[in-house]
Amino acid sequence: MTYSYYPGCTLKTKAKELDKYARASAEALGVTLEEIEDWQCCGAVYPLALDEIATKLSAVRALDSAKKEGRDLLTLCSACHHVIKRVNNDMLTNDDIRMKVNNYLKLDTDYVGETNVVHYLEMLRDTVGFDNIKAAVKNPLKGRKIAAYYGCLLLRPAKVMQFDNPENPTILEDFIKAIGATPVITGYRNECCGGYVALEDKSIPQKRANMILEEAMAKGADTVITACPLCLYNLETNSTIENKPAICYFTELLAEALGLK
Repeated sequence: MTYSYYPGCTLKTKAKELDKYARASAEALGVTLEEIEDWQCCGAVYPLALDEIATKLSAVRALDSAKKEGRDLLTLCSACHHVIKRVNNDMLTNDDIRMKVNNYLKLDTDYVGETNVVHYLEMLRDTVGFDNIKAAVKNPLKGRKIAAYYGCLLLRPAKVMQFDNPENPTILEDFIKAIGATPVITGYRNECCGGYVALEDKSIPQKRANMILEEAMAKGADTVITACPLCLYNLETNSTIENKPAICYFTELLAEALGLK
């Protein structure tokens, strides 16, 4: 199976581990990721103003690139996935946005939301299959107690993202089981970490990061995993908890279980 792959800016800089181990693991599992050419920053934040068109253009360019290849567009960073999936929904459902974007871009053919946007975790679940991942594991992470931290961007708005149940997600817990570890269920796993307001008021993300990690620790987690570079940064940098659990990207543990790290 071959996907058009959109890495995004952060995976080329601060979140190289998220990208590096995703590529290696995909190859080991028989999935090809073809990075699209000349991709641009997705904008990082989905614009809520209905008349804001300019910041959606780079996402549409990426979507159109995948369309031309006749492939699904695979994303990995939670923020990139959120923006691109929601912009794609705009192009599919909003006549005004679709007209303005196509009038500006002047593509070979109008883009009208044809591309299917897939997150890496959805690819693991739906294309590879967690049972097949379990069979491919060379180094099962037995004895590890891992808390999944979804954050808010993957799950909401639920009708657009269609990623998992926003109140009771299971995809990361099923992934943890597939690599041989024990999932730790926490009540804050689908709550926002507050990272987006860190520059305005650092006390908010600090409070929320502490809250998330304290509960994970109280329930015995030795590791917290995420797909979001901003969440990882906030949990690592803004939390004030001593002796906190290891915090890493889920792709790092996948690569470790597959014997690639």
